Amino acid sequence: MKIQNKTLLITGGTGSFGTAVLNRFLQTDHFKEIRIFSRDEKKQDDMRNLYKNDKIKYYIGDVRDYTSVEPATRGVDYIFHAAALKQVPSCEFFPMQAVKTNVEGTQNVIRAAAANKVQKVICLSTDKAAYPINAMGISKAMMEKVAVAEARNLTDTVVCLTRYGNVMASRGSVIPLFLNQIQKGEEITITDPNMSRFFMSLDDAVDLVLFAFENANAGDLFVNKAPAGKIGDLAKALMELTGKKTPIKIIGTRHGEKLYETLCTREEMLNAEDMGDFYRIPADNRDLNYAKYFSEGDKEIAVIEDYHSHNAHQEGIEGLKKLVSSLPDVRRMISEISK
Repeated sequence: MKIQNKTLLITGGTGSFGTAVLNRFLQTDHFKEIRIFSRDEKKQDDMRNLYKNDKIKYYIGDVRDYTSVEPATRGVDYIFHAAALKQVPSCEFFPMQAVKTNVEGTQNVIRAAAANKVQKVICLSTDKAAYPINAMGISKAMMEKVAVAEARNLTDTVVCLTRYGNVMASRGSVIPLFLNQIQKGEEITITDPNMSRFFMSLDDAVDLVLFAFENANAGDLFVNKAPAGKIGDLAKALMELTGKKTPIKIIGTRHGEKLYETLCTREEMLNAEDMGDFYRIPADNRDLNYAKYFSEGDKEIAVIEDYHSHNAHQEGIEGLKKLVSSLPDVRRMISEISK
C-alpha cells in the first residue's frame, strides 16, 4: 500500500475481519490510528486488553444510528465497512433487522463518510448477494445497490465494494462446527454432501479489500477467484487431518440455503474485467431513461455463464486438507483433537 500515517475506521471492527486487519497493519506506518466501531462493549474490552495498543481507538455505536456513526468518521481517511448481520437463519426469522443493519446501516456509513470527506469507503459483501434466495443475501444485494447509488452522487468520497465467499474458520462457520463434533465423537451433520462453497482465509479477504482499495473507481465491485469444494469432501478432509473417524449424518438442506454459491452473475460477467486473481465489475451507470433498454439488448448474455462454486476450480479432499491446514487456529484445533 502507498499510504502512510492515515486514519482508518473499521465498522464491525471486533469481528473476524477487523481482527485480521489489525494483525496486518498494527506494526506498519500505514495508519497512525485505527478506529474500531461496534456495538459490543465486551468484545471491545477484550480487544483492548489483548492488544494494549494506543494506535487503536474504540467507538461504541451502531451503524443503524447515524448520530453514532457520524462522529466516528470525523478525521477519518478510509473506511472498511464490515458491520453486518451475517447469519442466514437469524435473518430469515428477523428480516427487517437485516434491512436495518445491512441496508440502512450502509447508507448511514456512506453518508457520514461523505459529510466528513472521507477519501474512500470499501463495503464488504457476500456471495449470497448474487441471485439471492434468503433474507441475508437479499439485504446484502440491496446493500450493494445502495452503495452504487450513493457512489454515483459523490465527488469527494469514492465508494466501492468487495464480494467474497465463506471465510474458513470464521465465527459461526462450518469448520469449527465439524471439528467440535469430531472432538466429541458426535455425528457430523451435513445438509447435502454435494453442496459446494468457495473457501478463502481471512488473509485472502483482507487482500481482496486492499486490492479494491488500491484499484477501485466509484461504484466498482471486486471479486476474488477463490477455490471451491464440496461440503462432504470438507468433512472427510477434517476427519483425515484429525485421524478420527465419525459418522456423517445428512440432515437435508436448510431453509434459505443453495446447492452452490455464485460470486459473479452472468450479467456481471458480461462486463467483468479480468485482473488476474480478481474480477472487477464496474458500476452500472445507466440513468432513468429506460426506453433504450427495451429496444437494445445484448445477445452475449444468453451464452455467458455465471461464476459459481460448482464451475470454479474444485479442490478435492487433498486440496481442502491443504487449505484448512494453512490456518493456524485450525491447526491448533486439529492438534488438540489428534492427541
